[in-house]
Amino acid sequence: MSPKDVSKQGSCPVTYALEIFGDRWTLVVLRNIVLESRYRNKELCEAIPRIATNVLADRLKRLESRGLVIRERDPEDARQFLYKPTPLAVSVIPMLVEMIAWGAQYGDGEVSPTFLRRLKEDREGVIEELQKQARERASIA
Repeated sequence: MSPKDVSKQGSCPVTYALEIFGDRWTLVVLRNIVLESRYRNKELCEAIPRIATNVLADRLKRLESRGLVIRERDPEDARQFLYKPTPLAVSVIPMLVEMIAWGAQYGDGEVSPTFLRRLKEDREGVIEELQKQARERASIA
């Protein structure tokens, strides 16, 4: 397979993905929403301690405008919003899992050895389980 087989007539899937996810914080915010069920602004700020609140607000708006999250009123506090993943966001889980595995192998981030072992033994099963859990927690059909 040649590089030309991957990208036809100047349109590049990597470029498209980078337009959505190619900044410092977007994937981290999405990971917290999809994999860790952190739907509230406060939860996200606590989970991502170095992110500025204005940057978080911007990334949430971007994710909403791209159809990756839905913003809805928090039933516990009507002044606040929840940012829940859409089916499109759940479809990003395989990419997140691959990035986690790659980062664990080549970076210095901490990942549970149990998770890595399960991933090595049954990658597709782990991805399916994570997607199922994300759909259930966010009440996605």
